[in-house]
Amino acid sequence: MNRPRPNATSKPVNSSLMPTITSTAWGESPAGKVSLFELTNDQGNTLSLTNYGGIVTSIVMQGKEMVIGFDNLESYLGEHPYYGALVGRYGNRIGGSQFSLDGKTFMLEPNNNGNQLHGGPRGFNDHLWGVDTATTAEAAIVTLSHISPDGDQGFPGELRVSCRYEWTNDNELRLYYEARTNKPTIVNLTNHTYFNIGNEENILQQTLHLKADRFTPVNDEMIPFGENLSVRGTPFDFTTAKEIGRDIMADHPQIALANGYDHNFELNDYDGSLKEFALVTDPASGRKLRCFTTEPGVQIFTANFAAGQFKGRGGTDLPTYGAICLETQHFPDSPNQANFKTPRLDPGQVYSTTTVYRFE
Repeated sequence: MNRPRPNATSKPVNSSLMPTITSTAWGESPAGKVSLFELTNDQGNTLSLTNYGGIVTSIVMQGKEMVIGFDNLESYLGEHPYYGALVGRYGNRIGGSQFSLDGKTFMLEPNNNGNQLHGGPRGFNDHLWGVDTATTAEAAIVTLSHISPDGDQGFPGELRVSCRYEWTNDNELRLYYEARTNKPTIVNLTNHTYFNIGNEENILQQTLHLKADRFTPVNDEMIPFGENLSVRGTPFDFTTAKEIGRDIMADHPQIALANGYDHNFELNDYDGSLKEFALVTDPASGRKLRCFTTEPGVQIFTANFAAGQFKGRGGTDLPTYGAICLETQHFPDSPNQANFKTPRLDPGQVYSTTTVYRFE
């Protein structure tokens, strides 16, 4: 398949190194034995992921850890806020844990105040995935696959899913999602990695530039009202780069609901092609995270937890605003919102989306 990818960047080439993959036994989940895969590019930078939940556990650039996660499988088997996870069948929330398709109502398994979040109590993040590995001259590649049976978490149709992770010599994490079904259904896959590219414990001094003129307001259960509003004159305006922390505690009802940012943004000029949509910059170190997607939206989440509510590596407390998630997606609760396009998948069709995170 001719997969979409960003334009190449110029960089020093280390001809003595080639991308590699190492696999180690990482323990056992209720579904079976789990492996950890370390992907190394020609610059010696690494990405680690596991076949349990498709979780990205680590990204190390020049010795600096870029993501929040754990050192061991046991912590991922316990409670955590979807660190690094492959999320599905439906990322984000479906209001009332139900939706209608072709005149039939489907009742979903709830797991978030009567709503369904990220595919339900046993979403894709809580499954053991099949694995294929490969290397090329430009990337180390892990492809995960899973068959979700008809009725899984309430969703109709058997869904055959794959996610291809490429860790490239351009320091890009490329994510290629595909899915096929045998009955009409809905699909909305994403990745829930928590990024912190700076040296501080929070991301408040980092800047965000987002190519999004509109965002999605929500009610007190974080379910959309059904319309996207202009960001102009609100704390949600990142159309010009600004510090993430500048308005994160602003006197605005939507900020108060989430204790920060936990909202969908409608990306400008959506046409299904791969486009740059965001740039996160850490001014102190000069590091950057440049983001691309074929999706129409992105959930910006700034880890608005109470300090110590969740742990991170080495049992350390995750501070409030300790990371940023950029979860590419179709809009939340789309099947129940007349103004939002439902990501429907029919037999014979292929669900196919791409998201790329480039470290600079």
